[in-house]
Amino acid sequence: MPPQLLPSSAAAFSARAAPNIVLNTKVDPFLTGTLKRVARKRPLNSVAQHFRCLTEILSGPSAIWTLASLFLQRAPQDDLVKNDNPLVEAIFNYQMVSIEAYVVHVDMVSQNEVAFKLTPETIESLIEYHKDIHSVDAKNDTFNWSEKEAQLKKLHEDFVQAVNKFVYRTNSMVLEGLEEDGAGELLCGRSEEVKNAIMGMFLPLLPPPPRPVDIVRPTPVLPSSTGAEHWWQPNLPLAYSNTQDSWKYAPSEPVYSSADSGAGMWANMDLSDFQLPTEMMADMSPTSSYSDPFSATPSPQQFYSLPVASAPISSMPLPSTLMQQQCSPSVGYDGFGGFNWDDYSNFAPMHQMQYAM
Repeated sequence: MPPQLLPSSAAAFSARAAPNIVLNTKVDPFLTGTLKRVARKRPLNSVAQHFRCLTEILSGPSAIWTLASLFLQRAPQDDLVKNDNPLVEAIFNYQMVSIEAYVVHVDMVSQNEVAFKLTPETIESLIEYHKDIHSVDAKNDTFNWSEKEAQLKKLHEDFVQAVNKFVYRTNSMVLEGLEEDGAGELLCGRSEEVKNAIMGMFLPLLPPPPRPVDIVRPTPVLPSSTGAEHWWQPNLPLAYSNTQDSWKYAPSEPVYSSADSGAGMWANMDLSDFQLPTEMMADMSPTSSYSDPFSATPSPQQFYSLPVASAPISSMPLPSTLMQQQCSPSVGYDGFGGFNWDDYSNFAPMHQMQYAM
């Protein structure tokens, strides 16, 4: 896409000059019909005649186009007239401001467009409205901060620059609204585009964003801190603490006590409370010639005594000898290993022991 170049007269704060017009080698029929309507006596037989006629019409002092009309306030919001009749309020509080411009560029070759620049009178009226009404309302609608006045001043300066740089571009078909004296109006609803573009330059006064609040968090107490040495210990009841202090921990290695050291501990223990009735003991213990007599006061050596060497047990016969004697009648009568069946009566029967237990 080729660059969209504009003449120097379209720059900001530039004086008005003759428009820059570029026509094609063949003039469009709509342009020829428009020029014949506004300049009836001018010959239009060539491209050059079209160029001279269009330049003279658009360069005249009366060639001012009305792009749009704005309905603006006459005073700030606090100074407006209050009335029950809306029509009275509209008459006294609002005014009609016409947005006027002149043609600075006509391109019928590459861009096929027409460029308009605002007149100095329109620029002045818009700047005055922004300073006396829009800025005052913006100031009253926002809270105060340290840089509010400086931001208001910058907001107005930015508007002055924007309104002086404003150039409205539209299709070349807009020349159909041209009049005899060079004035004209925008057709086909293009006035709404200009109105939205002009009102878009009235920017609101934005207060600064709220500063982030620094949340002060308490510094965590570390175990190495000197402030609280035992902060990690829970508060326990006094009785539980005293009991905990009296605990004795088992040693890491087992301690074996001898029979002598245990004798003193068991000698001081009174076993009279653990004595069972005689009848119960008689039922639980079967009478046997091999049972030891019961003693109410046992000796310490009876419970914690070192193993005492006893007489060697008679050796049991080898299986080979049993195999030799299994066919002999002495196996049934003599027994095994010196066992005699005559001693059978000395042992209690098994069923009696089960009932005793």
